Amino acid sequence: METSLMYIVRILLGLVAGGLIGYAFGLIQNAARLRNEKKQLEGKLKTGWSIMPGSGLRVACLMVALVLIQVICPLLFDDGTQWWVFAGVGLGYGWTLVHQILRLRKEMAR
Repeated sequence: METSLMYIVRILLGLVAGGLIGYAFGLIQNAARLRNEKKQLEGKLKTGWSIMPGSGLRVACLMVALVLIQVICPLLFDDGTQWWVFAGVGLGYGWTLVHQILRLRKEMAR
């Protein structure tokens, strides 16, 4: 009984930890997109290469956050629980994308 309960707790912790990481990454990406859209409207972007500056750094920060979670909470990366963390990252990031799409659809409907 205790083993099953511990497995469920690990799954939930993995989903929550991954979800927080994915959601934070989505918020950071959205803020960068808004900043770059503002620059584009102001005419400050010179070339297509300058549309998303720093995106490599943001992805590197996401990878560092995932590695830190692996080091700090090795329990979340044992016996297949890492896939729940991975699913949480996808769900957290997907949540920000869904909200962005819904907001765009609402603006287009006006």
